[in-house]
Amino acid sequence: MFGKRRKAFLVSAALVGGTLLMTACQDTEDGAAPSASATDVPAADVSGADAAGADASKGADKGTEQGTGKEPDAKDGGSAEGSGADAGDGTKVPVQQACGANDISWSTRSESQAGGYILIMAKAKQGITCILPAALPTVAFGSDGTEAGPAEQSVGDAVTLSGATTAYAGVNPKTTNTDGGKELDSIIVGVGNEDPDPVSLEVGIITVDKPVVTNWHTAPADAVPSA
Repeated sequence: MFGKRRKAFLVSAALVGGTLLMTACQDTEDGAAPSASATDVPAADVSGADAAGADASKGADKGTEQGTGKEPDAKDGGSAEGSGADAGDGTKVPVQQACGANDISWSTRSESQAGGYILIMAKAKQGITCILPAALPTVAFGSDGTEAGPAEQSVGDAVTLSGATTAYAGVNPKTTNTDGGKELDSIIVGVGNEDPDPVSLEVGIITVDKPVVTNWHTAPADAVPSA
């Protein structure tokens, strides 16, 4: 009796074991994958994540460097200081230029002193500062370009024109006692013989014969030409 029961138990156990084995095989074939722990991640995947993190870190570092870089000095983009000569204490003194005829507002008037002469008056145009050199004005007459000679024994001082400062020169158009000479109504004035823009000034009818001109002066009384 006991032997029959044991045999039946063994048969039953065999049937249950076979059923479990068939169930496990069926689950594997149907695509159910066994669960995996975090330690089963392939090494390649881990290194790829590390590389991505390193690239992100480099990008952040680069952005920081660009955002905190040293600003260029003002001198790199050009100096803000004006041009001029160094005064020795770090300040700049404007460099004054020599006057040209086109830097000047010109005028004339006739004077009766010393037998009669023409007073030339020169003022710098608005906003201009320039220097009349210590030399005779260039004064020419007529189509033949007759020039006035010196009325003084030595050359005077240079005159700086700016604002209301006026320079004066006196022209005696006729220094001879004869009746000869050319009758003209204008003179040509320049600052030196090399002035590229001499001006023509109306003076009324004058007789020209061996003319002379004074140096530049800052007072009209000093610009009276001698005969």
